[in-house]
Amino acid sequence: MDARPALRQNDYSPLATPQLGAWSPALSVSVVIPAHGGQDKLDLTLAALAAQSYPDHLMEVLVVDDGSRPPIRLPEIRPVNTQVIRVRDGWGISNAVNTGAKAADGEIIQRLDSDMVACREHIEALARWHHVTDYLVTIGMKKFVEVPPVTPRQVFQARHLGELFPLDDAVSSSTEATIAKTDGLRKSRNPYHVCTGPTFALPREVFHAVGGLDPTVVRGEDTEFAYRLAMHGVVFVPDMDAQAVHLGLPAQHRDRERAVRAVEPYLAHRIPLRRDLRKDRGRRWLVPYVEIVLDVTDTSESVVRQAVAAALDGKLQDVVVTLAGPWSRLDSGRRSVLSDPCFELRLMRDLFAHDERIRLIDEAAPTPAPTPFRYHGPVDVPLHKVTLERMIESVQKDLTGVLIVDLPDGRAARLERTSALGRATLLAGPGADLDTVIATTHGVRHEPSDRYWPAPKQPDPVTIASPVTVPVEPPEKTLLRRLKSALRPN
Repeated sequence: MDARPALRQNDYSPLATPQLGAWSPALSVSVVIPAHGGQDKLDLTLAALAAQSYPDHLMEVLVVDDGSRPPIRLPEIRPVNTQVIRVRDGWGISNAVNTGAKAADGEIIQRLDSDMVACREHIEALARWHHVTDYLVTIGMKKFVEVPPVTPRQVFQARHLGELFPLDDAVSSSTEATIAKTDGLRKSRNPYHVCTGPTFALPREVFHAVGGLDPTVVRGEDTEFAYRLAMHGVVFVPDMDAQAVHLGLPAQHRDRERAVRAVEPYLAHRIPLRRDLRKDRGRRWLVPYVEIVLDVTDTSESVVRQAVAAALDGKLQDVVVTLAGPWSRLDSGRRSVLSDPCFELRLMRDLFAHDERIRLIDEAAPTPAPTPFRYHGPVDVPLHKVTLERMIESVQKDLTGVLIVDLPDGRAARLERTSALGRATLLAGPGADLDTVIATTHGVRHEPSDRYWPAPKQPDPVTIASPVTVPVEPPEKTLLRRLKSALRPN
């Protein structure tokens, strides 16, 4: 099989993975466990890892102590290659995971919570997918249980989780219902939603390529990270054989209303696809929904001004405008202001430089990640008020990767889906046409411009009524009528 098959959207069905226990792993795995206190639960987590079916020489465990008091210590029952790393700067889960990932030697990063007890095949089940191709994120399963009176020795010796925990009484994760409803995420529109923190695995290179977790996000950090992974173009694969129990109920069960409120600001600002969180009118968000790229090279200021005004005045306001041009050519040396050969370019820079919704760059980036959509179009064809809204509406119906609108003059405007661009960038060889790859993974569609640049509405025709003709009485007839009236007796 091709080491990087062009998978369609999130359908990983073409991948064939080995059966558990019937193959020879080759990739090394670094299990990164952020921990803040909770020594007793961590002891059970490490005991379960010590009994894993994955080869010892290919697995290391990094317990990242995030300021525990007393400090975390390593118990007697633990994997062979286990060490504690102390956090020196910063705090929080994201910062701890990043600290562990920087110290990791494994080709695969396995993120695991310090209160998770994994089944013996957990690491093997998730790692086997990464031996097939290298742009997957694999997700383990979990059930929530109250902590029973079990010892690390019992955990280490148990063959199945059911020997230790009353699984029939366990609380299932809501993500498992989503996975089942979407055919194992193969038909999910936003599979990153179920990639939550307790257990997932991904290539170390992919982890660092997206910048790791965001230390400024203290709630929902796993979902935000998974969203950026989606923009990078990965495929999310849940594995039902990677079972685990979470010791204790989640925070949502203790105070759901506050837990939801605490996470909302982080997701609203950083995940534009959460349109339900961006209903406040007139707001500006950290990550915009659409990047509008206009090439302004050799273009007059008046044309660009009109294009920018149209871009910012559409029905869809959640945008940023990128003006691509030779801005680096502009120096600050002495010059004649009025006869400057770069007069138009400087004028545009001075006009737009202080608007936070407008960016001046020499060349657009390969993808606009984490912004989920990017528009390219001729600068002298201003956007209609409905253009972006209708283009996104069109591609969201079937998750098309690129929509190309053919303009009447033979040119084209295009809307690109960032996750499709990311996937194509991962898969395409040097010099390859990205649209060819996107046509396979997400689809490329051409449409005429009428719907996206509708013609101005013509006023309704005005019907003018015919004038009413009032008969005019001849003067002599009028005089005779008056004489008769005067001679008539009273």
